[in-house]
Amino acid sequence: MSRINKNVVLALLTLTSSAFLLFQLYYYKHYLSTRNGAGLSKSKGSRIGFDSTQWRAVKKFIMLTSNQNVPVFLIDPLILELINKNFEQVKNTSQGSISQCTFFCVPRDFTAFALQYHLWKNEEGWFRIAENMGFQCLKIESKDPRLDGIDSLSGTEIPLHYICKLAAHAIHLVVFHERSGNYLWHGHLRLKEHIDRKFVPFRKLQFGRYPGAFDSSGITGMSHCTQKIPSNLEMAQYLDDNTVEAMAFRKSAKELLQLAAKTLNKLGVPFWLSSGTCLGWYRQCNIIPYSKDVDLGIFIQDYKSDIILAFQDAGLPLKHKFGKVEDSLELSFQGKDDVKLDIFFFYEETDHMWNGGTQAKTGKKFKYLFPKFTLCWTEFVDMKVHVPCETLEYIEANYGLLPGACQIFL
Repeated sequence: MSRINKNVVLALLTLTSSAFLLFQLYYYKHYLSTRNGAGLSKSKGSRIGFDSTQWRAVKKFIMLTSNQNVPVFLIDPLILELINKNFEQVKNTSQGSISQCTFFCVPRDFTAFALQYHLWKNEEGWFRIAENMGFQCLKIESKDPRLDGIDSLSGTEIPLHYICKLAAHAIHLVVFHERSGNYLWHGHLRLKEHIDRKFVPFRKLQFGRYPGAFDSSGITGMSHCTQKIPSNLEMAQYLDDNTVEAMAFRKSAKELLQLAAKTLNKLGVPFWLSSGTCLGWYRQCNIIPYSKDVDLGIFIQDYKSDIILAFQDAGLPLKHKFGKVEDSLELSFQGKDDVKLDIFFFYEETDHMWNGGTQAKTGKKFKYLFPKFTLCWTEFVDMKVHVPCETLEYIEANYGLLPGACQIFL
């Protein structure tokens, strides 16, 4: 009997010690290794990071584009922000000693790259290889706005976005097209009826909610990609005026806007579309034919004393000058075909901005108040120009409540 009891006790001790050993192994694996891994990922990237889903997708994509000589560049705002924050560390670290996974392994659904379409020589071959490497690719096309009005070409579609998915991570390839104003443009991502809405979480895409316009010079830096976009606006339809008179005015107004932009850019004076010109861009995506002038805004701190002379040298004589630099300055220049250029100077207060106005006939002065705003890039009549980012608030401060907009650009 005593021998049996000893065997039972021995078996119990063996079982208990084995259970305790298994618990120690479990604790080490799931708690201590996790903590150590977190420390590693903060410095050079842990093995877990290198094996992450997004890193595998990005590595394969970079390998694919490199082997096929496809000139892509990184535009992902999250990764660019991380690189920018750690720029000094990256710059002062020898090649290979800092892990790329430090930046690319940040959890997310997409990584955004871009390419200039005219430099892509073998599109079809690239996609065949991508599919052989395990990617599922989706091509999104739409009408080329550069061909609108050309009967034989209007409606021609061009590629705007490519989305290539590998496992749970997707590469968003934004296609940049050259525009006549010497800048690059990408289109709105609109899903056609046949496209599977569950292919990827499209709502999380950083690019595509609006078209975008960017400088073509220094494209590798892409710092302008971090700029804000105008507020989300509803869609509305306005009948277009295609009479001979309207077309003639728009042509003259466009030429005047181009000349004004060239003059101000040469002076280094930033400006934005204001008043009726901003309203036309917002509401009708075009110049309002009955406005009879072009309106620009400039912050008073950007005023330069030679601005009047510069416009006169450009062939635009001064028609009116109201107010003074320290109060309610407004300049008006006479363009050809009786189209006028009005420049309103804006003054900043603690909680608002304002510009002054003067009635030419009576000399009566007005003060127009605006909520504070910042500036964003947009595309308008084949030009890259600024508009207030807080577009709706800005226009409603000028004109009251509006029903909606045609479309909004970056």
